[in-house]
Amino acid sequence: MPELPEVETTKNGLLPLLKHQIVARAVRHRDNLRWEIPKLLETLLANQTMLDINRRGKYLLMRFEVGTLIIHLGMSGSIKVVDSSAALLKHDHFELIFEHGKSMRLNDPRRFGAVLFSEDGSHPLLDTLGVEPLEDEFDEAYLYNKSRNKVQNIKTFIMNSKVVVGVGNIYACESLFASGIDPTSQAGSVSKKRYALLTQHIKNILKKAIKAGGTTLQDFSQVDGTPGYFTQTLSVYGREGEKCNHCSGKISRLIQNQRSTFYCKNCQS
Repeated sequence: MPELPEVETTKNGLLPLLKHQIVARAVRHRDNLRWEIPKLLETLLANQTMLDINRRGKYLLMRFEVGTLIIHLGMSGSIKVVDSSAALLKHDHFELIFEHGKSMRLNDPRRFGAVLFSEDGSHPLLDTLGVEPLEDEFDEAYLYNKSRNKVQNIKTFIMNSKVVVGVGNIYACESLFASGIDPTSQAGSVSKKRYALLTQHIKNILKKAIKAGGTTLQDFSQVDGTPGYFTQTLSVYGREGEKCNHCSGKISRLIQNQRSTFYCKNCQS
């Protein structure tokens, strides 16, 4: 699933190509993804200038004078910018065709993504989101204060988007490993000192992943089609049975909340 670094990478790739460009047409190549793609977009966005592109959690927010286009990449989605004359690919489900000859296409094989619209930029899906992990509000005391009396495991806790957005499965595993924290620990039992360390590693790992263009495991690729290169630096994720980079042990895997957790029993206690 594309996580915060992948969505941030997509946003950064789109901005220089599409900001201040005029939409000639919006095209729905299917009626729905996770939810219906609003039909009104086909007329509403015609002749509109894309004023800016922002990110909130894993959502891309494309701002026009008439409102905000909200896009989520779902489990397998990616966005490409190509010449508008280029042939459509299988699973290209939504498209913005621009007057300068380029086309932005959302490709989503599993169709768990979303294309939504808001006149004022707000939406129920955005209203419940927690803090952004790369902003100042996410400081060394934030997770500790939020975790008090929480009995759920710490990995599930830091992946809760109502607590902090964008710390998906890959980056949760990597951050817990870097912090030496057992992923099965109860969130409320972890010390303030360890939460301070975890907060810093979450920030650092997300920044490194963004700089590397995200992580490509299966479907994700950047706006220009290149993969994300953070895959090459993963310490634990996807490495079950392989030797730990920091000790003589091997990487283990367990299932938490129907997701695979990768960790080192020696290094994380």
